[in-house]
Amino acid sequence: MTAPGRRLTPDELRELFLFEDLDDDQLGWVAANGDVVDFAAGAEVSVEGEPAECFFVLLDGTMSMVRLVGGSEVETVRTDSRGVYSGAVQFYFGDRLEQRYPATVRAVTDCRFLALPAPAFAAVFRSWYPMAVHLLEGMFVGQRNAAELVGQRERLLALGKLTAGLTHELNNPAAAAARAAAALRDRFAGMRHKLTLLSEGRLDGQVLRALTGLQEEFVTRIDTTRELSALDRSDQEDALGDWLEEHGLSRPWDLAGVFVAAGLGPDDLERVAGAVAADHLEPAVRWLAYTVEAETLLVEIADSTGRISSLVDAAKQYSQMDRTPHQPTELHAGLDATLVMLGGKISPDITVVKDYDRTLPPVPAYAGELNQVWTNLIVNALDAMSSNGEGTLTLRTARDGDCALVEVVDTGPGIPPELQARVFEPFFTTKPVGQGTGLGLDVSWRIVVKRHGGDLRVTSRPGETRFSVLLPLTEPSPTP
Repeated sequence: MTAPGRRLTPDELRELFLFEDLDDDQLGWVAANGDVVDFAAGAEVSVEGEPAECFFVLLDGTMSMVRLVGGSEVETVRTDSRGVYSGAVQFYFGDRLEQRYPATVRAVTDCRFLALPAPAFAAVFRSWYPMAVHLLEGMFVGQRNAAELVGQRERLLALGKLTAGLTHELNNPAAAAARAAAALRDRFAGMRHKLTLLSEGRLDGQVLRALTGLQEEFVTRIDTTRELSALDRSDQEDALGDWLEEHGLSRPWDLAGVFVAAGLGPDDLERVAGAVAADHLEPAVRWLAYTVEAETLLVEIADSTGRISSLVDAAKQYSQMDRTPHQPTELHAGLDATLVMLGGKISPDITVVKDYDRTLPPVPAYAGELNQVWTNLIVNALDAMSSNGEGTLTLRTARDGDCALVEVVDTGPGIPPELQARVFEPFFTTKPVGQGTGLGLDVSWRIVVKRHGGDLRVTSRPGETRFSVLLPLTEPSPTP
């Protein structure tokens, strides 16, 4: 940049569309306070994120405007139109808003700009156009406040849906554990009763040792029992029921269901019959049945409480409530936790496919905020497939150069080409009236791009909509 040279005259200023309607006094102020500044080709006129000190108007040459996206510069404007402006474009707020350059402007060719000092221009502009300033401020502040309020409302609604889903998921194993615990009390009472009947028969020590040995063997086989088809289970229950009936046991079909579920058959009960006298067979078999059923109930309680513990762990992972905000983050853990939290929203007819690259290293990130991104993208994918009631949700991770790639793909009807460019706009939504606020993808874009220096893209055609999130694997340069 060369030092400020001559100033423009009021007549020269009137040739610029920004100033053509100013009166003589206003033109005189701009002429007296605006410096004509030259920039050589390649020079930076303003730098994104630095304090915004000047309002620039292009007089001659070609300029470009770039934004930093995912650690790379993306050119948004290239122009040689005389009179276009850049720099402190919100100067009229003065010191009521932190003034920083929103983009980097460079001289593509040798350029000449009119540079107006932002603080001084703000003061005089407010006196010239008080109503216009009020309208501009109202529009800016109103949109920002509306976005914050609606965003808070959307987050509360999302939290309510997640809470309802988590409550539903927790209720099932909790209810199963409660039922198993209540049934277990009855089984222990039955075991005590049958043990009393056996003892009244004055079993000798050898017989009792044989029964307790069979008891331990039967119990250990429960964990290794394979799941049977309905037909196989019915056949085995019929065979065992016939054996029990032939040996004179009452209600044989109740006992058959218990033993078959534990992987036991007629050959096993033959060993019991060989260990005790005929008149002791029924109390011995029922004592063993109570033992087997009690062990099965204990397994069910362990599975249920394990499921509850897993759900709590998923909720902690999702909320990141016991972790520092910014840290090396395992993306797969966040994706899995989000799927757990959204379990109640995933229809049984939706197939979930995880195509994870397990060699992907941790990503420096705000893990809780990324979970919000995964929630928005997955919920949108599920909503897109809801019209058909079925489909495939694919979560894919991979390495893309210096970035981690996360893709959320659905088999819904797709987004029309004319709308794809608008999906990240605030308040824009493709959902019917009354559904959604149109802030989910805007929030996701700001989290990925602004907070993490990454990129968020969408490609769509009927049967395949793909949202791609790129996150730097190394700490990105901070962006304002």
